[in-house]
Amino acid sequence: MSKMPRTRLRTAGAACTAAVLALLVSGCSDDDGGSGGKGDKGDSTADLSAKEISDKAKQELLDAKSVHLTLTDKGRDVDKDDPAAMDLALDRDGNCTGTLAFGANGGRAELVKQGDKVWMKPDQAFWRTQVPGGQGDAAAELFKDRYIHGTTKDPMLKGLSEVCDLKELQENVSDDAGSDDDPKDLKKGAVTTVDGTRVIPLTGKDDDGKETTLYVAAEGKPYLVRATEKGDGADQTTTLTDYDKPVPTKTPSAKDSVDISKLEQELQQV
Repeated sequence: MSKMPRTRLRTAGAACTAAVLALLVSGCSDDDGGSGGKGDKGDSTADLSAKEISDKAKQELLDAKSVHLTLTDKGRDVDKDDPAAMDLALDRDGNCTGTLAFGANGGRAELVKQGDKVWMKPDQAFWRTQVPGGQGDAAAELFKDRYIHGTTKDPMLKGLSEVCDLKELQENVSDDAGSDDDPKDLKKGAVTTVDGTRVIPLTGKDDDGKETTLYVAAEGKPYLVRATEKGDGADQTTTLTDYDKPVPTKTPSAKDSVDISKLEQELQQV
C-alpha cells in the first residue's frame, strides 16, 4: 500500500454556503402578505416590508464577525460525500470548532481549526465509508478516539476545513445576489417564535417550486435566525445564533492527537 487514499468529500464550505446563503434573497417583492403586514406595537422590524426585512437580515450576516451555524439536510439527494448535518462556530479568520455528519451513514467528524492548523476526529463509520477497502477499517481501529492533526496544506484536512471560512461564505452572499435560484415574492407572516426568539417569517418559492422560509428576529438587530427550504426533494433547515460571539480557541491536547503523517505511515503497513 503506497499511500493514504484521499477521500472524495465534496467541499463542505460550498455545501454550507448553498445551505444558508441561497436562502437569503435580495430580489424579492414588497408584498407584505396580508394579515402579517404589521407586527405588534414596538416591533420596529416587523413594521417593515418583506424586502426591507430580508435586506437588513442579509446585511447583518454580511457584517457578522462570527456565527454559530447548525444545519440539517434530509433531502433525498444527500449522499456520503455531502454534509447532512453541521454544528459549527466559525469566524471571518477561518477559525471554527464543531461537528460534521455526512449523508447515507457516511459517519461524523469533530473539527477544530485555528489559523492553518486543523484537528479532525472521525468516527468509525467515517473511516469505513470515506476511505475505501481495508484501509478504512485499519484507520478506524488505529486512530479511534484521537484527532488527526495537520495543516490546511493537507488535501484531506483542507477540504473539510474550508467550511470554517465565514468570510468566504459572506462573499458568496454578495456574489450570488439576484441569482435565478432566489425565492421570489416573499410574503411576510405574523410574528411567531423560534427557540424562544420572536421572529418574522418570510416565505417564498424559487423557480423549481421549492418553498423557502426565512425567520428574522422581530426585536433588536434583524438577525436571520432560521432558514428552511422544502419541496422537490429538498428538506433543509439552517439555524444561526451567537452572532459576533468569539469562536472558542481551545485546541485538542497533544496526547489526544496524531500527526497526519503518522496516519499515512501506519496505513502504508496495512
